[in-house]
Amino acid sequence: MGIHTEPCGLHCIKMNHIGVVRGGKVILEDINIHIHCGKLNVIIGKNGAGKSTLVKAMLGEIPHTGEIVFTNQENGQVQSLHIGYVPQSINIDKNTPTSVYDLIAGFSSRVPVFLKKSRREYEKIREQLSYFQVEHLIDEQVSNLSGGELQRVLLSLATIQEPDLLILDEPASGIDQNGMAKFYRTIYDYKNNHDLAIILISHDLEYVAEYADEVILLDTRILKDGPPAKVFESEEFRSVFGSVRYPLEQEGAK
Repeated sequence: MGIHTEPCGLHCIKMNHIGVVRGGKVILEDINIHIHCGKLNVIIGKNGAGKSTLVKAMLGEIPHTGEIVFTNQENGQVQSLHIGYVPQSINIDKNTPTSVYDLIAGFSSRVPVFLKKSRREYEKIREQLSYFQVEHLIDEQVSNLSGGELQRVLLSLATIQEPDLLILDEPASGIDQNGMAKFYRTIYDYKNNHDLAIILISHDLEYVAEYADEVILLDTRILKDGPPAKVFESEEFRSVFGSVRYPLEQEGAK
């Protein structure tokens, strides 16, 4: 595909001392995360740990203390950070006539889609959808898509402008096992072939153990972070999830 770019490893995203207080309650405290392009960073934690709040802080949707800085390590230059985002779910009226093409073109094109359907734009969007194996859905109504199909279309939408950071907020929620396996494999392949970092919020611990480069265990503060083996074998992990163990390597993984 035309958007194929190898990760350079030089772009660095730092979240320094992020904190969120709402209604007098501390939701997040002193969150420090340091990630590089080409890495899949997965945030795990129990319900209410502050994972979705952290996503909203990253997106600038809620007030927070601290800062988020995007730099090029080669020259130390601070750059503007372009974020792509795939939410946990979106509400779509079953009666809406919006097609997959309309959805993506409406986001990526400066010309209203109802005024002009550009053949060039159509092929560009088809190519983008093909990376996530959903190019055949380009003319389908968004309201008719399955959960897995919709998530791959939203991935196409979130990445069409080649973000520096892709944030995925439990995007595999409600997808069956086959769809979930395909989703994680797609994300793994994408981060290996594009110059971006990925932050994924997930409860799917077996897939996290298999595919993550770095795991961040969150409960208001960061309890533990590092490679999957380090986090999954820690006392902090057991204090949150109990004594359940997940395979850190599986035959035929990746």
